[in-house]
Amino acid sequence: MAVKSAKMRELLRLYFIMGSANCSDNPEEVLRSAIKGGITLFQFREKGKGCFQGEEKLHLAKRLQSICRENHIPFIVNDDIELALEIDADGVHIGQEDEPASVVRKKIGNKILGVSAHNLGEAKKAIDEGADYLGIGPIYPTSTKEDAKAVQGLSFIRELKNANINIPIVGIGGITAENAAPIIGTRADGVSVITAISQADSPEASARMLYKAVHIEGNKQKNAH
Repeated sequence: MAVKSAKMRELLRLYFIMGSANCSDNPEEVLRSAIKGGITLFQFREKGKGCFQGEEKLHLAKRLQSICRENHIPFIVNDDIELALEIDADGVHIGQEDEPASVVRKKIGNKILGVSAHNLGEAKKAIDEGADYLGIGPIYPTSTKEDAKAVQGLSFIRELKNANINIPIVGIGGITAENAAPIIGTRADGVSVITAISQADSPEASARMLYKAVHIEGNKQKNAH
């Protein structure tokens, strides 16, 4: 599923990341609700205390993928390249501790490849090795990832834009409907969230508020240029 840059920017608008450990409710219901609220891309990230392994992980991935397919939402797998290939996911997202992007690109062919980057060198290397988009963060403090890097605020996104890095970019880390707009204000293409949707009383309402915040700011940016 090779994705052109313009299409990738649209998909990154509201990127929901989730696994069973992130949900206070049934993951399938959370995903259905989030899709109703307007998410544009989904990443299956089965990590953390009590997460599923082996067959259980595979079965959950397939159930969530099926919901995404019904609703025409691309399904991305975090880190687990073998799982992504086994279920024919739409793409994968990798961090700096995983296999090099060049190796992953060879394995997945023309599927979507997202790479987390924390400095200009990592960003340029990811682009050279075939990334379709960059995940930048944490933008704000977050408790979801135990190994999260230092908070970067919005400065790194600005640095990338000033260096004429034009690959699609999504911000991650501590993002809510209340603080999403400044990220789009730096000309990032979208926001990715975990707990703001997965642990909300209403994932649908939370997703809708995030979607609205991102779109209002996105329209301001378009009109300003």
